[in-house]
Amino acid sequence: MDRIVQRSKELLAEQGPSALGFYTTGQLFLEEYYTLGVIAHGAIGTNHVDGNTRLCTATAAEALKESFACDGQPGSYSDVDHADVIALYGHNVAETQTVLWMRMLDRLAAPNPPKLICVDPRETPVAQAATVHLAPLPGTNVALMNAILHEIIRNDWVDHDYVAAYTVGYDELAKQVEDYPAQRVAEICQVPAEQIHEAARIIGTAKRLLSTVLQGFYQSHQATAAAVQVNNVNIIRGMLGKPGAGILQMNGQPTAENTRECGADGDLAGFRNWANDSHVAELARIWNIDQMQIPHYSPPTHLMQMMRYVEQGTIRLLWVSGTNPAVSLPELRRIRSILSQQRLFLVVQDLFLTETAALADVVLPAATWAEKTGTFTNADRTVHLSDKAVEPPGQARPDLDIFLDYARRMDFRDKDGQPLPPWHDPESAFEAWKRCSAGRPCDYTGLSYAKLRGGSGIQWPCTAEHPDGTERIYLDGQFWSTPDYCESYGRDLITGAPVEPTEYRPMNPAGKAVIKAAEYLPPHESRPRRTPHHGPSAPMSRPPTAAPPPMRMNKPLEVGSEARPRAARTAPLGEVPGR
Repeated sequence: MDRIVQRSKELLAEQGPSALGFYTTGQLFLEEYYTLGVIAHGAIGTNHVDGNTRLCTATAAEALKESFACDGQPGSYSDVDHADVIALYGHNVAETQTVLWMRMLDRLAAPNPPKLICVDPRETPVAQAATVHLAPLPGTNVALMNAILHEIIRNDWVDHDYVAAYTVGYDELAKQVEDYPAQRVAEICQVPAEQIHEAARIIGTAKRLLSTVLQGFYQSHQATAAAVQVNNVNIIRGMLGKPGAGILQMNGQPTAENTRECGADGDLAGFRNWANDSHVAELARIWNIDQMQIPHYSPPTHLMQMMRYVEQGTIRLLWVSGTNPAVSLPELRRIRSILSQQRLFLVVQDLFLTETAALADVVLPAATWAEKTGTFTNADRTVHLSDKAVEPPGQARPDLDIFLDYARRMDFRDKDGQPLPPWHDPESAFEAWKRCSAGRPCDYTGLSYAKLRGGSGIQWPCTAEHPDGTERIYLDGQFWSTPDYCESYGRDLITGAPVEPTEYRPMNPAGKAVIKAAEYLPPHESRPRRTPHHGPSAPMSRPPTAAPPPMRMNKPLEVGSEARPRAARTAPLGEVPGR
């Protein structure tokens, strides 16, 4: 840790805060994410912070921001128990969320089972149980969603009173989807038009519609645009804020929601808007630092741009916690070359001696979830407390302890000369987070460790007015989207360019749900559908990318070896040989 602190101070003196970058995971606790966010955004003042949810379900947060100008799931897992139609878009719940699938199977086996719509190119267990299975060509999700919206509007299955009272943008959507009749989209997606008609009829006539989205949409062409069109279906049908009617833009990791709430993926803590000076000022008051110390001159730096900065030599210290970019990022040959640069000081904080750790200057062995205490929030805003069950092995330490140790040795201080962050353990960190979340959409002020030990989970917002939590948000068309309060002004669904505050304010002055249309753009690369009966599909038009180079390490990592994590976490702190 002394080596890390020494290099950090050198770089801050030589180049300033932008010389340091932080890349974290979706598997720490809330208290650890918040501490990391305070250190990175507040104490250091770097904009170079991201989480590996960027590679996984960043689309979930972005789609919610586009439609509701704020993150946070509109629905609840309990909506499964009430819905008469459940539509799963690229969500193979049978294999990715088995407990939730059992809950759905209970409904399907009970009286008055819901109808199931499955959108997935594959014949999954969900597809086999579905009332209608739509199997579009990969990359054509926006076209398919536009066809469903076309049918809903053409057949007037729209809740016009809801749309008029609580939304903006409907006319643009209606105009856009005119060009997507089922017959045309059937050719694009290679899905029979009759199936599109039937799926749209079931969705359009549902009394209680629950829509869920996961990787089949998120890891595909026009991901955010496609997920936003799912939101549009529920919005124009008025299917929000009541039992069985909701949207779940799913997470892919156990604490991805906390990454987003606490600002560890680049966004500002408490769903604050980096483009709103009053939000930055409020955060500065909470942290007791100067407002200009918190970077808000541009959008948070996303990971691939951070890698470009490392490649160019402007980021000289990269701190990776709980993730393995030497395996998980695209362009692996380039990424591994970047992480191997001698001028980069690479810190890896993890349970295992991963491929990234093998390239590090310093490895910090971390404790896993059962070896520490903290809270975590799942996809439907349910907060849980996890108490430590066993001591961590060897020199492994909880991530919170590691971050706080760094802050103390760096001697970070607030305006009054007090330590920054001021907390010292998980519970005091949680209490500090409650103050940060107060008055924001993800309000935790009604929660405490004692209260969370008394039940199986409580959904935020949890306040004095709602002491038992909030099962569903956006009741009666009440959104968090007013210009002065919202987390995000949104982006252009085609170019990704941020919407300026001066554009958003006149477009949505009353804080309504935003209906955003999107045209379908054919993917740059396509391939014929693979069929199990006729062998593999035709080869792609260009040769496959060459395999990444071998890793530089002392010995091969034995994936799956029981000795591997224990050996990694009992290794001495300090420099990794062979760097």
